[in-house]
Parts: sequence; C-alpha cells; structure tokens
Amino acid sequence: MVYRRLSSIMFPVLAVLLTGALFWGYQEHQEKNSILIKAENQYQRAFHDLAFHVDKLHEQLGNTLAVNSTSKDFHRKGLVNVWRLTSQAQNEISQLPLSFLPFTEAENFLSHISNFAYKTAVRDLSSQPLTEGEFKTLKALYDKSGEIVQDLNRMQQDVIASNLRWMDVEVAIAADQANSGNLIVDGLRSMDKKVSAYPELDWGPSVSSMYERRSIKLLSGEPVTADTIKTKAASFLGMDASGIQVGENGKDTEYASYSAQTESNGSLIQLEYTAKGGQLLSYRNGREIGQSTVDFQKARIAADQFLDSHDFKGMKPVSYDQYGDSGSFTYVATQNGVLIYPEKLTVKVALDKGEVVAMQANDYVYEHRKREMPSPIMSKEQARKSLNPEMKVSGEELALIKNEMGEEVLCHEFTGGINGYLYKIYINADTGYEEAIEPISPEDKKAAA
Repeated sequence: MVYRRLSSIMFPVLAVLLTGALFWGYQEHQEKNSILIKAENQYQRAFHDLAFHVDKLHEQLGNTLAVNSTSKDFHRKGLVNVWRLTSQAQNEISQLPLSFLPFTEAENFLSHISNFAYKTAVRDLSSQPLTEGEFKTLKALYDKSGEIVQDLNRMQQDVIASNLRWMDVEVAIAADQANSGNLIVDGLRSMDKKVSAYPELDWGPSVSSMYERRSIKLLSGEPVTADTIKTKAASFLGMDASGIQVGENGKDTEYASYSAQTESNGSLIQLEYTAKGGQLLSYRNGREIGQSTVDFQKARIAADQFLDSHDFKGMKPVSYDQYGDSGSFTYVATQNGVLIYPEKLTVKVALDKGEVVAMQANDYVYEHRKREMPSPIMSKEQARKSLNPEMKVSGEELALIKNEMGEEVLCHEFTGGINGYLYKIYINADTGYEEAIEPISPEDKKAAA
C-alpha cells in the first residue's frame, strides 16, 4: 500500500523531470545546430567573397597594365583599388578556419601585393612614375593572381558540386594528414605550395624593408658568453650573480640571444640580452601590483631615473598610457636636439610604489646609431604654413621619423589642437609635405612637456 502510494507520487514527478530533461536536451541540440549553421554560413560567405575579390584583383591589375605607361592618374587609381581589394581578401582569409593550416605563403603573397600597391600609390607619380621594374612586377602579379583565381574557381565548383562544409575542414586539419581527403584542405595546401614556388619578385626597397628581420649582425660589439650576461644582469639588478640563471636562445643563429632570470621576494624577474654585444633588450619584474598611490609626476621621475641609472642617456618621453595600476611611458632618443623616433623604448611603472617593473628596448637597440643629421631646409615658420590655419599650435620640435616608404625623414613636429582634439603633425623639413599625423591624448602631451 505504501509502495503504491509512493509510486503514485513519484511517477508523475519522474515523468515531469524526464520530460524536462528531454526538452532541455532538445533545446541544447537545436541551439548547437543553430550555432553550427551560422558558423558554416559565415565560412561559406567569406570563402566565396574571397574568390570574388581575388578575381576582381586580377582584373584590376590587368586594367592598370592595359593603359598607357604615362597614364599616372589611372595608375594611381588602379593601385589604390588593388590595395583595397587585397585588403578585403586578407580580411576574408582571416575569417576562415585556417589557424592550423599552412597557408602562410599565400597570405604573405597577398600582404606583399597590398604593401606594394599602397606604397606605390601614395608617392607622387608625377615626379616618380612607375619604373620599368615596377611594371615588370605588376605583370608578374597579374599572371600569378590569374593562377590563384583558377585554383579558387575550381575549389568553388567542388564546394558547390559536392556540398562541402567548412565545418569539416577543422576536423580534417586537426587530423594533420598530408593528404586529408578533404577537397578544400587539399586545395588550399596545393595553392600554398604553388605560391611558395613563385620566383622572387622585385618589390622595391620600401616594401622589402618591411619584411626584413632586423639582424644581430647589425649590432656593434663582439659575441658575449653566458657568464658575461650573468654579470651584466647582476649589475643591473644590484644583486649577487650566484642566484641568476642564464639560458641561450637560438644558438648558432644570427638571432641568438640570452635570457637571464632570478627570483626576488617570490617574484620572477626576467631579462633578455643580445648575444652580440650583450645589450639589454627587455626587463620584466613579475610581481603583483597593488592599488595606485603614485601620481603621474612621481611615475615620470621614476622612469627618468631608471633610464638614467642604466645608461640610456638623452631619452625623452613622448607618450603615456595608464592600464589599471601601472603606467607606461614611451621614450625616444635624441641627437643634437632632434627626436629620433626609430630609437624608441617603453618603461612600465607600477603605480603602487612608483617602481619600474618592465622595459622593452628592442627598437632602441636595433636602431641606435650615430646619424649624419641634415640641417632643415625649411624653417619652422615656413613649415607652419603647411598646417591648417585653425590649428592652435602649442609646441614644435625637430623629429626624425620613418615615412610611409620606410625612409627616415627630418620633420618639424607640431603639437596642437583643432576641432576639440590634440594632434602631432609632422611636416617634412625639406619639402613642406605632411608626412604623418597622429592623434594624442592630454596625457601624451603632458608626458612630452
């Protein structure tokens, strides 16, 4: 009788729970399917857009080559369109599930096309028209992009005819097989291999320099030993060398470096040095940072003193960013009163105690050298005429920057406000041309004061 009564109570309860569980499971399944369908649709759209834009890129290269070699305005328009279409294609590749697929050669090829088109289009084609070498490069790009279009079209036909899913691509890539049996994966791998076999093109010095890794061979000084690095790290930290461990990275390569590390008060401290010359590339104290108590001025003094005490002389702060309870100052070197922007480094200050906890100096180390500094042809008064008359200038300095062609140019740097915002505008000290403009924050202006 008791069991019958319990069953009469429990059965409806269990039935409701079971029904609820089944309904919940069904909803989860439906939601999962909905997400998968949405992802698949996004992948399909990105792939077909990629094929469309590469086809248009090939067409635009052909149009640019078809006009008279003296048609500078059409060349500029065509190159701008090539840059735009290549940028769109790169964006679409980034939306595809290719994280673990070796597709780097094709992506690198598109990157070169994009930078070649942009840097060629932005220069004054009236005084610097396309060279014979650049026309040759454009012809090669037209031919090679046509091959890529054919490969993508074949893949499109396979995708449509076989109703292939990009969701299966991730599974095939994860299997990590040379021949996956997946038409999309095998097609992309084949395309990447074909691009890697293309002969080296003459991209010109401004584009080629963007892809050149800065070499340790450019550094001054002789190769150093691990013991030398241990001594340098101990001196930098003001501690005994016995507690410092040193390891070599990239041994017997031109990119060799040393890493030194130790512990202090339970925190890991790491430093990296070049193997040639033993120059400090970075420093990091991994301690936890407490609540901010230090203001901007004290943080600035701490950063200045840190650089001065470690022989980074003549550095000037040009910007400041605060993230939580730490602040980062960007410094650039100076030479004869000129700001040398290629030689920059950052210093991170913990705002709980005003202590420097990190420094990154790669750009400074690799770019630092004595330069033959030309005298400006234009005075600051002459250069100022190139500015918008409504800009309220609050500061002016000479600065050496890298322009869009990757060349170092001497500029008059004007700091000022217009339309409620602050800017730095760089006017070429020889031509009066506006080389660059960048928005800055009140903190940046305060740091550079």
